[in-house]
Amino acid sequence: MVNVPDPRFDELVRIVEPQKQVPATVDFVDIAGLVKGASKGEGRGNAFLTNIRETNAIAHVVRCFDDPNVVHVDGRIDPIADIDTIQTELALKDLETCQKRLEKAQKLAKSGSIPERKMLALCERLVPILDEGKRASSLELSDEEDIALLNDLFLLTSKPLFYVANVGEAQLADAASDAHVQKVLARAKEENTKAVVICANIEAEIMQLPVEERADFLASVGLEEPSLHQVIRTGFEMLNLITYFTAGKQEVRAWTILRGCKAPGAAGEIHTDFERGFIRAEVIKWQDWVELKGEAACKAAGKMSTEGKDYTVNDGDVMHFRFNV
Repeated sequence: MVNVPDPRFDELVRIVEPQKQVPATVDFVDIAGLVKGASKGEGRGNAFLTNIRETNAIAHVVRCFDDPNVVHVDGRIDPIADIDTIQTELALKDLETCQKRLEKAQKLAKSGSIPERKMLALCERLVPILDEGKRASSLELSDEEDIALLNDLFLLTSKPLFYVANVGEAQLADAASDAHVQKVLARAKEENTKAVVICANIEAEIMQLPVEERADFLASVGLEEPSLHQVIRTGFEMLNLITYFTAGKQEVRAWTILRGCKAPGAAGEIHTDFERGFIRAEVIKWQDWVELKGEAACKAAGKMSTEGKDYTVNDGDVMHFRFNV
């Protein structure tokens, strides 16, 4: 579990000087890599596939550095081949899942079950895609019911995914023009996802340094912040999450909600009673709160809005809820 780096939260804490501060967090699970044949149980395949099934999104760390002291299982450095190995194994496992579900749907659809007929049609579209080693997420769906049925299959290749290109220290300064990194960036663009470049060795060094020495070290290697911060924020974004804040002397806290969440649902993150007895939300935009340095000044300047149950919370809103139960 790691804190989500957020300058907005840091600024609120600086101004309020609260007794307690609680940033947003996200859980990362370190899952060992796999080899060809993992979908059939080769290597640590079964353990890998079980672990990855329990995640909400995938950060695929891809080796982009040469080092004779760090052996590659295939004896070569080829990030795209590594990506394809993972993609193929996940697609094969999903293909197995879809074929079993298709057989079940074929039997149940004969009884006239409309949901099973829809599932049958969906699986018939998915099987050839997965058979080609493509991701289930590449299937374009607009019908809400089809999307719900796809989610019910819990396919590995329907999970949001981004790439983490792991480079050597010598590559970091000019990583964008590195041949290996360019291939990963191109693949990410092709799949309409993101890629983050890190040097795991440098990140490990940063974590071992005293906090007060980290800024100088980062500057010496040409970084404004640890690259892991970008990995964390990208993971947070891939989960379709946003943050709203509550700010007071007792506590400044970042609350995590799904993008598109309405005000009562956001209130429910604090306590179910807040959602059940929701009356209204008092909302201040983060920029206004920081510029005017607090709720009272924002209210006096007309920068506080009163919102009802239909209000969609924006990323960075500073909120106060009124409720009655």
